[in-house]
Amino acid sequence: MSPRESQPGEIRANVTIDTTVPARAYDPMIFGGFLEHFDNQIYGGVFEPGSPLADGQGFRLDVIDALRELKTPIIRWPGGCFVDSYHWQNGVGENRQAHGDPRWGVIEPNTFGTHEFIELCKRLGAEPYICHNGLTDVQEMADWVEYCNATTGQLADMRKNNGQPEPFNVKYWSVGNERYDNAYVARVRDGAKAMKQVDPSILIACAGSQGGMRSLGSEVSPYLLETAGDYLDYISVHNYWLPRGHKLPRYDFLTAVTKSEWPEAYMTLVCESLDKAGQRGRLGIAFDEWNLRAWQHPGFPRDEVEDYEAPGIRELVDRRMRENNLASQYTMADALFSASFLNACLRHSDDVTIANIAPLVNTRGPLFVHPEGIVRRTHFHTMAMYANLLKERVANVEVMAEVLTLGESSVAAIDAIATVDDSGKNWAIALVNRHPVNSVVCTLKMGEMLLDGSHKATLLTGESPDSYNDIEYPDRVAPKETELIFRTGSVNLLPHSLTIALVEAV
Repeated sequence: MSPRESQPGEIRANVTIDTTVPARAYDPMIFGGFLEHFDNQIYGGVFEPGSPLADGQGFRLDVIDALRELKTPIIRWPGGCFVDSYHWQNGVGENRQAHGDPRWGVIEPNTFGTHEFIELCKRLGAEPYICHNGLTDVQEMADWVEYCNATTGQLADMRKNNGQPEPFNVKYWSVGNERYDNAYVARVRDGAKAMKQVDPSILIACAGSQGGMRSLGSEVSPYLLETAGDYLDYISVHNYWLPRGHKLPRYDFLTAVTKSEWPEAYMTLVCESLDKAGQRGRLGIAFDEWNLRAWQHPGFPRDEVEDYEAPGIRELVDRRMRENNLASQYTMADALFSASFLNACLRHSDDVTIANIAPLVNTRGPLFVHPEGIVRRTHFHTMAMYANLLKERVANVEVMAEVLTLGESSVAAIDAIATVDDSGKNWAIALVNRHPVNSVVCTLKMGEMLLDGSHKATLLTGESPDSYNDIEYPDRVAPKETELIFRTGSVNLLPHSLTIALVEAV
């Protein structure tokens, strides 16, 4: 049998890279992360004073080293819902004031504030992306920009007295989080205007569309664009595609992986709504909260908590941490969904220029941190492979593949993206086989040429689609260097796998 003949029941796919159209540059900011003061993302995550694994400033050095593997280019902070009760002044200086956080039911010590966040970003080489309390007054919003970026004045002096003589020069800001009523939109307009009066060089995002876990998502509000659009640079978009539940829901591989094309459909919807408003191209899209799984937080967020030590409150807080940290949830489905999400960003690189996995550490994040060390979850490896192996430009790719169906949901068995360096000679081609149990024979063409020969590759897969990493077995799922052998364009892609092949053009 020749390599291009099919065996009975064999699954096949065709991937064609269009080499006649110049590849487009994309923004590596799509590989960004998000941190919120929620459970152990900050305290016991990136920051743990007194830990034997932390330095004198309280930063977990093992966490810093692991996050450097992701080349995280931008981090959004401090929330999220947390910002609704956050006042930045409480988190700077020597005499910091703790406050009750009703959104998540804990006392926030404010030990980790603006200076610590900027230091974290500095160590990672990441741009800080600060999200405001959108419920506070406009002056407080403008003051935070001035504190961070001004060279002279009362707030600049305050920053200097707190140990930072030079400006932080924070470029990326967001006004508020996931609120959409008309009164709030007016506050966005006034806040963004005041912030840019302090520093005209900053770039400002605002929540403009939120997805539904059972729907593609919503268009950007025309009222927001008409009222505040002139003062914004990005529309912020959020979604998680597997719903939470009061009781922790368990999702099988196919239920999860059949959501893999929903992010792209949502991006398309947001692009179309910006197009209709005549704002596409002027306003970028910051998909600054995304993940496959929604965070577990039964009983929260709330507007008020009477007693933060009440047994009922403590049980809910402890329970959500247990449920979010359950290792067996984070399977090859998370790895492949994350690859598909990033592929969608790359295909929409003219519009989607920032994306932040939510969160970066703990909860549903790719890096799990515990008192004795860390675990790289399956999607950590996806993000590391993309950040380190992809080239600088993205090409047009056509994929023709059989469809996987589960009930009323379906998804193509294969997803693919092709990137090339500025010379046009060195390619990195990401191939995702979403089938849980079957290999797929994939035929790959670069223009009219069928790819042939042996090429270096990095492979991520597991013994089963439900493979996961945990404290006892942190490397069950880990990338491996291998060789991909193409014969007359055809290569065998292992089930539930992500493969990035490195190809040098002839």
